[in-house]
Amino acid sequence: MSRRKKTEPYVRLTQPLVREAGVLRPATWDEALDVAAEGFRRNVARGGPDAFGMFSCARATNEMNYMAQKFTRAVIGTNNVDSCNRTCHAPSVAGLAKVFGSGGGTSSYQEIEDADLIVLWGSNAREAHPIFFQHVLKAVNRGARLYVVDPRLTSTGKWAHRWLRLNVGTDIPLAHAIAREIIASGLVNQSFVDRATEGYADFVKAVEPWTLPVAELETGVPAELIRELAHAYAKADRAQLSWTLGITEHHNGTDNVLSLINLSLLTGQVGRYGAGLNPLRGQNNVQGGGDMGAIPDRLPGFQDVTDPDVVAKFNTAWGADVPPQKGWNLTQMLEAMERGDLTTVYIIGENPVQSEADCEHTVKRLSNLDHVVVQDIFLTKTAQLAHVVLPAAAAWCETDGTFTNSERRVQRVRKALTPPEGARDDIEIMGEIARRLGADWQHKTGEDVWDELRGLSPLHTGMSYRRLEELGGIQWPCPSEDSLEPSFLHGRLWEDDPVKRGTPAAFSPVPHSPPVDELTEEFPFRLTTGRRLDSYNTGVQSGGFESPLRRGETLDLHPRDAAALGVREGEQVRITSRRGQIQAPVRFDDGLKPGLVFMTFHFPDEIDVNVLTIEATCPIAGTAEYKAAAIRIDKIPVEVG
Repeated sequence: MSRRKKTEPYVRLTQPLVREAGVLRPATWDEALDVAAEGFRRNVARGGPDAFGMFSCARATNEMNYMAQKFTRAVIGTNNVDSCNRTCHAPSVAGLAKVFGSGGGTSSYQEIEDADLIVLWGSNAREAHPIFFQHVLKAVNRGARLYVVDPRLTSTGKWAHRWLRLNVGTDIPLAHAIAREIIASGLVNQSFVDRATEGYADFVKAVEPWTLPVAELETGVPAELIRELAHAYAKADRAQLSWTLGITEHHNGTDNVLSLINLSLLTGQVGRYGAGLNPLRGQNNVQGGGDMGAIPDRLPGFQDVTDPDVVAKFNTAWGADVPPQKGWNLTQMLEAMERGDLTTVYIIGENPVQSEADCEHTVKRLSNLDHVVVQDIFLTKTAQLAHVVLPAAAAWCETDGTFTNSERRVQRVRKALTPPEGARDDIEIMGEIARRLGADWQHKTGEDVWDELRGLSPLHTGMSYRRLEELGGIQWPCPSEDSLEPSFLHGRLWEDDPVKRGTPAAFSPVPHSPPVDELTEEFPFRLTTGRRLDSYNTGVQSGGFESPLRRGETLDLHPRDAAALGVREGEQVRITSRRGQIQAPVRFDDGLKPGLVFMTFHFPDEIDVNVLTIEATCPIAGTAEYKAAAIRIDKIPVEVG
């Protein structure tokens, strides 16, 4: 059973640590860097470059992420680099890139405000993306209609004109039923479909079985609500469709994303002002991490790592030999650890021990590695397993650089506070390890790194620091310093000239696949996980502090289920899945459907919810099914005497 006592706040790291005789002890910087570099050299010499893996950080700057992937490819010689994008929005990148050629959201925040209809699907934006939600509220106050699709009545759903409560894992049937209703009612934007898409006939056949009555039975959403949303979306002049982890964190997350993209293609709700598709990023630089190439199949600017011309360009610029094949994503790296093929990792600002599904399995995998180097600002649970810990000067206010937000806007970050004595900048640390491995990097500042990136990524060429400061941020693509900002992507699809229009956007007749973790008599409850407004991710930065906002972890349960179990609000219960067991206090929530329960992953030092979640992953994106675990809830007998 995983049940941890409440911990003190994490203390800032200010001195390197090296493991000796099984214990982490203080070390000098020179010793720690030597040990880190020697461990990488030893494992690569023994197992080849693919024995190495890099976990980069979605909270760190674009410049850091660029250097992390450059270190992996140019110094080590592998494409095994990934970030928390794999945990959340890799299916969004995969789906958007497959259909449109790039993995970013298509619209600006201003377009959200100017939309006539907004659909938030699997997104509690009020709590998980509060800044974005302010733009939604401006649209609603102006007269836009808001539809929320979510298994729970969240605080976001309470602002909606209509809330569609679907059963967990039935997003594709719902999307297909909406598509079928649009087709059957003659609401397809046929001129757009004929001009800009392919695969329409096969798609029509695929959605034909999903009539409104069939969809109601499968999804739990009343047929009339499905019909209403279909007509509203198709008839809107400007419709925005946004989603988050309720769509992506499933074993078929990429298919879920593709099913939503299909709706935009049917109706022409993409490629023009006010109409778009937007995955909302959770951490401050998830978008930037992917843009910078901290993913295993794309170099900076989403350039294909298997394209010989692209690889040749980077080889010349870096004086290196980038391998021209896809590397392992984070999920595949974990599997390679278990096989013994990957023996050393460099983890920068990530905490996979507490963020991965079936996290006890992750602990075992990392514990068996020959060499683990963690670079972070706190001694996280992951850092506690490391052989070398390197204290970074990487808090958001301690470094210069750039971030990229969900609307693809690159913005300058300026150093506001002096880091604690003993901590070093991420780029300096990587440069020192690279030097020990034979590389001679000349990057002195974040701007040096950024200018190198601009010379290699067509998306960022026109974004000098000077121009970013003058304009307050710029959306990509920005191919030259004369480029005007594009508020939306894929306008080419509306061109009459086939050459200008380019590759058609393809419909995806994806199949419905229910959650992997089946409900049974032994495990009758469906657990779904997510965020709350008052805490942040795995709790390293927000846990352990006394605050009137700090709610703590609970098992949110419908009062009817609580009555059947004979438990009171606040009472501790035992929660068991096929993978592990925890205890948590009960909190009543009548916004849940009976049989559905909710927990967060914010307090793993006290209650580690990811002990319960299942490691079943999307075969395309590698993202785990955090949203659909099967569990049992047991009342804990009161001890007498």
